[in-house]
Amino acid sequence: MSFNKRLSALLVTDTAFVVVSVLTSYLLHYNWIVAERLFEWTVYTVVSVIVCTLGLAYFKLYNRVWQYASVGELLTVIKAVSISCMISYGISIAVIGEIIPAALLVRHFETLLLLVGGSRFAWRVYRDSRLRKKSAQRRALIIGAGDCGTLVAKELKSDYNTRIDPVAFIDDDVNKNRLQVLGIPIFGGREKIPEAVEQLQIDDIIIAVPSVSKKETSKIIEVCKSTKAQLKIIPRIGDLVSGNVTVKEIRNVEVEDLLGREAIHIDLKVIANYVTNKTVLVTGAGGSIGSELCRQLARFKPKLLLLLGQGENSIYAIEMELRRTFPEQQIDTLIANVQDRERIDAVFAQFKPQVVFHAAAHKHVPLMERNPAEAIKNNVFGTKNVADSADKYEAERFVLISTDKAVNPTSVMGTTKRIAEMYIQSLKTSSRTKFAAVRFGNVLGSRGSVIPKFKEQIMAGGPVTVTHPDMIRYFMTIPEAVQLVIQAGAIVDGGEVFILDMGEPVKILDLAKDLIRLSGFEPNVDIEITYTGIRPGEKLYEELLTSEEGLTSTKHNRIYIGKPASIERALFETELARLYKVIGREAAEVKDTLRMVVPSYHNGAESNRKELISVG
Repeated sequence: MSFNKRLSALLVTDTAFVVVSVLTSYLLHYNWIVAERLFEWTVYTVVSVIVCTLGLAYFKLYNRVWQYASVGELLTVIKAVSISCMISYGISIAVIGEIIPAALLVRHFETLLLLVGGSRFAWRVYRDSRLRKKSAQRRALIIGAGDCGTLVAKELKSDYNTRIDPVAFIDDDVNKNRLQVLGIPIFGGREKIPEAVEQLQIDDIIIAVPSVSKKETSKIIEVCKSTKAQLKIIPRIGDLVSGNVTVKEIRNVEVEDLLGREAIHIDLKVIANYVTNKTVLVTGAGGSIGSELCRQLARFKPKLLLLLGQGENSIYAIEMELRRTFPEQQIDTLIANVQDRERIDAVFAQFKPQVVFHAAAHKHVPLMERNPAEAIKNNVFGTKNVADSADKYEAERFVLISTDKAVNPTSVMGTTKRIAEMYIQSLKTSSRTKFAAVRFGNVLGSRGSVIPKFKEQIMAGGPVTVTHPDMIRYFMTIPEAVQLVIQAGAIVDGGEVFILDMGEPVKILDLAKDLIRLSGFEPNVDIEITYTGIRPGEKLYEELLTSEEGLTSTKHNRIYIGKPASIERALFETELARLYKVIGREAAEVKDTLRMVVPSYHNGAESNRKELISVG
């Protein structure tokens, strides 16, 4: 309906309300006999119609969207009606020339307030019930009856485009038990979640407690996982502070929410001291870790951020993103292969980066088992090229992104990363550059990781493939790992291998089951789980330390230091020369040579048999 038509309809309706309110006031006051007061009634009615409609217009009651009416609108209606009635009463007395009984004023006010206010709020109630019945197809249980939960419920009730209808709250505050918020009952504490889902036929559970710790959120999710309801969450406390809690902020619960990890607190001052106004180079800048490094480093305003990578599409994508997000940041993109020693030397000669984050690597374990020479060229000699150039052009810091698969490696990929660690450790005594490696486990959501694969399999209806029911891995989120990498770069002294606190290891099978449940399905009922067997180079359990490395704490409670190994550079160069000669030869010969360089490299199948025997 257009504004003019809507205004005309409201004016006609309100005029009728004024006439009815004055008429009923006279009829009730004079026992239904008003013939002797006809002139007085006519004057009072005409004055009231003019004054009241003007009063309602003055208070902008014709400009309100009444389907969203609340306490504010109610107060405005009371104010507009009361003032209009008193003015009408005064003017009518002046025109008639005699006193009108005050009881008529009171009845006029009461009736008009009921008609004007009641009609508008009745419209809201009507639309609420009609549209809610029409569109709501999913019933929601909201965890948390505090400020955030209330805002979420209010948003869901007023947004007619959503198909979610909030039917109950869960809150651990015993003082709120059996109370109502916005007419929605509080069912009880978290222990009542399964009962509420079953009894109220809940389709969605919305976790709206962004102020509690991630560990506590993880516990709530564990309770919710026992139900068949789909889990959703309000992610950030900042949204509540800014008042930006909307239906759009509600997202599905992800595996990251199950890890129960607290937010990482970065020492901004320390990081700024070694990044701000410096030329910073990130190799592998188009990859999952490299691109996130670029995003977070840009926050600290380096003088120049160099994005180096081999894939032009991925480098272009992160460049465009950074230019949008950080328009003031100086960026240069470099298409280069770290295996090309001359190209890498030319990059360092031109830009002389002061801080280097080396994230370029081949990381896919089964692929590298089939292509060991490529793993050596990229992970070993690519790292050597970048590290040698950093040494030659006297970069201040060099941080190698490593992996827990480098510890007692059973794969070519893990062994080559261990050799990369050993090489930068060999530079400790001869270089002015501070070299260090940062070692962590699997990264949730990174390219080639298990989570995206599981999600694709679930969307396809299954089956979800797990290599072995006892396989265990350490997991971190990409931003979490990158923040700790940057933090570790601030405390590097030379030759260290930093180990990030990964929390408790996670069973891959449990991860698969959680993802299936979070997607609203039942494992092995709706989505089948099958076992494919351990792939070449994989092991059941990952480790974070070699036998010779002791664990030393740092100032940061999530970062530890493995004891720096004493490696003589000249002797190690000889080992690398031997490794270089076997590139391109048979895979068996390549792996034998790797074992000479890294004696702890052992057959993955044999290792897994021992682990299974120990488990049994």
